[in-house]
Amino acid sequence: MASTVAGLTEIDPAIIQDPAAWYRHGGLSRASSYPVTHVADAVGEYLGIRGPRCAVTVACASGAMSIALAANMLLDGVAAVVLAGGSDALCPFTLSGFNALQALDASPCRPFDNGRAGLNLGEGAAILILETFRSASARHARILAVLRGWAMNNDAFHPTAPHNQGRGLAACMNSAMEMAGVSPDEIGYVNAHGTGTPLNDAAETKAYESAFGVRERPVPVSSTKSYFGHCLGAAGALEAAATISGVRSGSLFPTLRLSDPIESPCVDWLMGGPRYEPLPLAMTVSAGFGGSNAVLVFGRCDA
Repeated sequence: MASTVAGLTEIDPAIIQDPAAWYRHGGLSRASSYPVTHVADAVGEYLGIRGPRCAVTVACASGAMSIALAANMLLDGVAAVVLAGGSDALCPFTLSGFNALQALDASPCRPFDNGRAGLNLGEGAAILILETFRSASARHARILAVLRGWAMNNDAFHPTAPHNQGRGLAACMNSAMEMAGVSPDEIGYVNAHGTGTPLNDAAETKAYESAFGVRERPVPVSSTKSYFGHCLGAAGALEAAATISGVRSGSLFPTLRLSDPIESPCVDWLMGGPRYEPLPLAMTVSAGFGGSNAVLVFGRCDA
């Protein structure tokens, strides 16, 4: 289970009433020692799951990395079925941090628009059940999609800013496609990280130009953060669920409020209404503070 605040809202409501006093009386030390496995433990206890419980906390790439970690556990034979995803709730601690970074937009966010001014924080949760084909067949499960490939890496560039050419993210996309055994031309849609901040969207566009520059046609890209905001540790899991929905229904979701997109010859920015077409393969991209990147490639179960 991925999270960035891991139940921090439960630790001490006094931060809302008097933040200065909260810091003076050791609130930060209590918050920093809060168990990051809180969400995984809570889900495990509620469902009576006795297998390994893992917490993933690598900023905004956490949700996607939890899914990649689960897939690796399946391949390694650690478990036959794994629940993986993320959950994050709005928290004054997080809100004040992004406000200090001047990364928030007071208006609804506009990812990849030239007039973008920042992100909107959201909250939510999404959980996927991952298992091998053998396990799914044995219990006659309805397979929603196949995780064809995944990759994780780190820019090692800056604590908060992405590499301005998106090199780490591009390399992560290439590694995920290599694992899936697919070419850039076969990816029919990319669910972008797309926060709406000036630095992220520009660097991410460069990454797409690097990873998909060899395509015959521009790659369709949109950000579903324009619908539910940036849900931090849950973002990658929510976007994986949205991408799976697109693969199953042949729906390419547009970015809301995108009217003046970043110019790029390699990207087909989805805007306006949804586009419907067969979608055998789609990719979801996540990037986080500290340079953490995670990419997942999903395909139809008949593809």
